Amino acid sequence: MSEAVAEALVARKDEILERLKALLRLPSVSTDPAYAEGMKATREFLLARLKEAGLTDVRLLDGGGQPAVTGAWMGAPGKPTLIVYGHYDVQPPDPLNLWISPPFEPTIRDGRIYARGASDVKGSTLIAVETVAAFIAAGGCPVNIRFFLEGEEEIGSPSLLTLIERNRDALVADAVLSADGGRASTTLPTVNVGSRGLTKLEVTLRTASKDMHSGRYGGAVRNANHELAKLIAGLHDDAGRIAVPGFFDDLAPIGPRERADAAALAMKEAEFYGDIAATPYGDPALGLRERITLMPTIEVNGMWGGYTGAGSKTVLPCEAHAKFTMRLGPGQDPARVQKVLRGHLLAKAPAGVTLEFLDQDAGSPAFTLREGHPLLVAAERVIETTTGRAPVRARIGGTLPITAIFQETLGLDTLMFGYAMPDEDVHAPNEFFRLSSLEEGLRGWPLLLSELGKVTPEALRGR
Repeated sequence: MSEAVAEALVARKDEILERLKALLRLPSVSTDPAYAEGMKATREFLLARLKEAGLTDVRLLDGGGQPAVTGAWMGAPGKPTLIVYGHYDVQPPDPLNLWISPPFEPTIRDGRIYARGASDVKGSTLIAVETVAAFIAAGGCPVNIRFFLEGEEEIGSPSLLTLIERNRDALVADAVLSADGGRASTTLPTVNVGSRGLTKLEVTLRTASKDMHSGRYGGAVRNANHELAKLIAGLHDDAGRIAVPGFFDDLAPIGPRERADAAALAMKEAEFYGDIAATPYGDPALGLRERITLMPTIEVNGMWGGYTGAGSKTVLPCEAHAKFTMRLGPGQDPARVQKVLRGHLLAKAPAGVTLEFLDQDAGSPAFTLREGHPLLVAAERVIETTTGRAPVRARIGGTLPITAIFQETLGLDTLMFGYAMPDEDVHAPNEFFRLSSLEEGLRGWPLLLSELGKVTPEALRGR
């Protein structure tokens, strides 16, 4: 039946593409309250599509932040129940002047659809929705389905834990399929087996009680911008290695399988850096893919202080601010890593300089899908069937908070089965999704659901 459903989906791909365009026109930016109407319109779009497709219990799940969209099809007694995860929120489109075409007016060029959210992750999310709809139209799915379409993934899923606790009735399942978490190569078939974790930190540094005239006080009072810059500069050595004592203490060693998988996807450094007009950076003892998928990072996402308007202002600023994110490797505890960084900054701050940290959620640990898991076995079988080649196992450098959260709170493992490619400019101007990936996904998802229909619920839960 899966092949017939796949062929029916491919035959309707132009219709599905038009539906994707309609979804991409909705500006669902979760981080900016100015886009509240776009978020609401996107939820209404998804609710309507799930109802039209024949799912039941279609509703919003509230956790105090942006609601998630859910709907269920439970017509396969004795078969596994899978949560199908996607997210409908997107990153801000800024800077607008760098877009070739408007970010919320999907435009097709050279076999690609350009729009904010096309790759991350509305394209793959819609593939999952349309696959389930096609199975229902054909008589029923090989597995039971519960959709969980989140609205806060792009801001770190801050209310996800609360949302889960409030809505456990809608999350009773045996495993999770994520439409997020794309492919690691544009040339080789890959399957994701893990992702890095994430934790955040924001700091305010103060050197005095007020801003001062730089002519009257300069040379006698510490400048907050200078002091913050020194602290930040000391987080890495000249090669780019993290120089914070204790930061790596709970990092799991890179094993031979991880090294082999990374080597199979080895990247040409000249091309990698040439594409972004940058130069090599990071631990020279590690391969490029190891640095961007397995190893932790400390990144300053933003820093500011003093006068930043037009012209000049001869001020000696008393405050400076920075936002940090730390990507985490396997085994690292987000709360511990955040504590280590706080302690390091406090220890390095000179006398008379104070630091204040904005409270953040602890974050999410790294995730790994274990060897031999039925989700992994099924995915590898499907990918080999559809591509003619056994996939290479890959970890992604980004973070999917739901993988660790679902595992910790619900005991559910997650397979990332998205169709985005690594070069599709996610989070940047001119984000795109390949039209060929749309067709590949419409063939791959039906096969995956059919393969998982052969697995017992107990096997998916590790029993």
